[in-house]
Formats: sequence, structure tokens, C-alpha cells
Amino acid sequence: MTITIIAGAIFACVALLVYAIAEQAEERATVRASLRHLDGYAVDDVRDKELLVPIGQRVAIPVLKGLTSLGNRFTPAGYVEKTRKKLVITGRPKPNDLDRFLAIRVITIALVPVVMIMWYTVVPVSGKTRLFTLGLVVLALVLGPDAIVNRRMEERQNAIRKALPDILDLLTISVEAGLGFEQALDRTVSSVPGPLSDEFTRMLNEVRAGSSRADAMRAIDERTDVLEVRSFILAILQADTFGVSIGRILRAQADEMRIKRRQLAQERAQKAPVKMLIPMVFCIFPALFVVIIGPAAINLTHSLK
Repeated sequence: MTITIIAGAIFACVALLVYAIAEQAEERATVRASLRHLDGYAVDDVRDKELLVPIGQRVAIPVLKGLTSLGNRFTPAGYVEKTRKKLVITGRPKPNDLDRFLAIRVITIALVPVVMIMWYTVVPVSGKTRLFTLGLVVLALVLGPDAIVNRRMEERQNAIRKALPDILDLLTISVEAGLGFEQALDRTVSSVPGPLSDEFTRMLNEVRAGSSRADAMRAIDERTDVLEVRSFILAILQADTFGVSIGRILRAQADEMRIKRRQLAQERAQKAPVKMLIPMVFCIFPALFVVIIGPAAINLTHSLK
């Protein structure tokens, strides 16, 4: 009873302190908002200038920088570059995304001992169940961020791989109708939205900005890391080098990509029975055996008695 009263008093004190801090912060935010609406208002004091910045930026940015530097210090060699490449493939090439990911990694790893202590003191589970559930939670905290990034990378690559044959068909039709390669590509990406169209749009913008078409297309290969896209880019670059007709190359590439997409679908269909075997053995068969063999076992037990 005494422990409960002390805990309640501590909680009430903390709540009052948080309320007072929040009330003061709200008053300061109101004053700063009023000052921003004044025309010709100039801030001379450095402290006042810093207070004009929202509290979220003043708190979150230093914390994010500290966690990022801590993550860079304790991560293995080459991990940051691999993570940066994965984020580029997922469509997040900004440096802030990498810093945010490293900060999340530091937070999840720092939560491991906290979760372990709380699991042994708060969660009403004991024995092997506690160890098993704790192992799952710790594994999710340690491997969860990387697993999410890998999953998003695979999803984007599959979307690019799936959309490539359709884009090549439209591109072939446009080129054979008399358009140039870049004009046909611009018309095609506007008709087929998706991650691959976004990459081609970025390539066209880089070409308009002054980059060569070969360098812009090689950059697509680095940002996607898809074998089919690499084959298409190499075919286009070879056609530019040797003067081969782009329309003929595009038609051959479209036929090849359609065949590869059909083969990939057939491969996944062949893998489906093997993947269904594990849930059938561990989930369906035990219940089926209980339903079928259970009554017979009960009757046999009564007969032997």
C-alpha cells in the first residue's frame, strides 16, 4: 500500500511538472506567433532569434544529429554505404533519410536492455514462454529496420521488373511511329505511372540539364539494381555506339522482357506448393489428425479398458 501511494505521488509530481513546462512552452509559442505577424519586426537578440524557431526543430534536429553520429561511430565498416545504396533503391536518395534510419537503429538497439528489464518485471509471463517472446521482441528491435528497408527495396524492384515490358511495348510503338527516343520516352512515362516511370523522368530531366544520355541511363542502373533494366540500358547504349536501329532493339527487348516476365510467373507458381508445405505440416495436418484419429483413439482406449 505504501509503495502504491509513493508511486502515485511521484506520478502526480511528474504530471504537474510536465503540465507546467507545456503551459510555458505554449505561452512562448503564442508570443512568437504574434511577433511573426508584426510587419517590420526585427529580432536583435540571438536568443530571441533562436526562440523564433519552432521547438520541434530546436529539439529534434540536435537529437537526430547526435544519434546519427553515434550510429556512424558504432556501425561496422561498409554498413553505412550499403544502407545508403538500399535507400536509393527504395526511392529515398536524400541524406536526411539515411540520417533518420541510423537514428532509428540507435534507438531500437538502445531499447533492447529497457525491454528486457520491463519484460522481466512487468509482463506476467514466466518460463519458456517469457524467453521465447522476449527473444522475438529483441530480434524485431535488432533486425526490424533492416528487414523493413530490404522489404521495400524488393517491392520496388518487383514493381520495376513488372512494369518494364509494358513500357517497352509503348516505347517501341512510339519510336516506330516516328518519334525520337527521348520524345517517345517522355510520352510513355506520362502514360504508365510507377517507380520505373519516375526513374525515366529523372533521366530525361538530367539529360535536359546537360548530362549525356549514357551517363543518365547508367545512373538509372545504379538507382534500381534490376537485371532486366541493366540489360535494356546496355542494349540502348550499344545501339547508340554501333548505329543500330533503336526500334529493332526495342522490339527485341520487349519480346525478351515479356518472356522473362512469363517465366518469372511460372517460377513463382512452381514454388507455391513447396512454400505451402510448411504451414500444411505444422498447422493443417495436426488439426486434421486430431479430427480423424481422435475419435478412433478414444474408442480404442475404451475397448482396451
